[in-house]
Amino acid sequence: MSVLSALRHPIVAAPMAGGPSTPALVAAVSGAGGLGFLAAGMIDTGRLAEDIAAVRARTDRPFGVNVFLPDPGDVDDAAIRAYAERLAPQAAERGVRLGDPVGGDDAYPQKLAALLADPVPVVSFVFGLPDRAAVAALRERGTEVWATVTRPDAAPAAVERGVDAVVVQGTEAGGHRAGRPDDDDYALLPLLRLVAARCDRPLVAAGGLVDGPAVAAALTAGAAAAQLGTAFLRCPEAGSSALHRAAVASAAPTALTRSFTGRRARGVANDFIRQHDAVAPRGYPQVLHLTRPLLAAARRDGDASVANLWAGQAHPLARELPAAEVVAQVSLGARAALAAVAERSRRWG
Repeated sequence: MSVLSALRHPIVAAPMAGGPSTPALVAAVSGAGGLGFLAAGMIDTGRLAEDIAAVRARTDRPFGVNVFLPDPGDVDDAAIRAYAERLAPQAAERGVRLGDPVGGDDAYPQKLAALLADPVPVVSFVFGLPDRAAVAALRERGTEVWATVTRPDAAPAAVERGVDAVVVQGTEAGGHRAGRPDDDDYALLPLLRLVAARCDRPLVAAGGLVDGPAVAAALTAGAAAAQLGTAFLRCPEAGSSALHRAAVASAAPTALTRSFTGRRARGVANDFIRQHDAVAPRGYPQVLHLTRPLLAAARRDGDASVANLWAGQAHPLARELPAAEVVAQVSLGARAALAAVAERSRRWG
């Protein structure tokens, strides 16, 4: 039996790197009958092992780990140097220096080796598709492999590599665009239908899903489950900062931008995005490392005009509730929405 088919609720907690996806949040979601996900991105392999152990200490239910694939794309070093010169005065005002815009693979080989040595129930990938060898090796150890796509043509390619399920991420989603290239703008509903027409694997819908009716719509459109991230940002178990929680609770619009990390990501719109998005170069993780000290100083100072505040388009619907209650209420709301549609459909004839 697959992990998805064994869930009591069709709710997956999206992996949110940078702090929000704590072991406590993952365990709470899985313990409530959903599927929690650890974010392996931007941490070292030792920390990943500690987080996995912490989840296992809290629950015996299945959970997943999400891994960033390395980006082999070319980087315009001159553009990144120009961006550093643009940001340097802003960093100086905070009393910090910008970071070195170094590249790197986010310790991908080491993290994959760790997950092969100590298997977890599910491993998902973002920023591209895993190669066939990695998929086969993980599956041989009993791990389900999920790929994340943002374009219709990526789904058949994922199936060819042997994945067990496909996460379909619409442009409404908060945080980083999960595919490659990162210049696509498919909304979730049309993307889900286009992928369903070309893919025989279970689909997990992601992007702008916060409440029950939205999840019901995704399930009706062909998803086996819904992946929610923003819905959990205000939970007490999440590692979200007070600044981030306040932004999610607001009614402010969101925007896609490369200005913080060099890769398109959706967050609550602020002055930093408005000032720098038009000239921000492509280059992940180089721009991420460059801006980190400045963004950390903004969070330290409680300055929402500069900090990156990842959130999906429907973020005002997120509620301040324990994670288990979010799982239960969203699932109940989805069931009620589906029942209401079924009742209305009886009058269509």
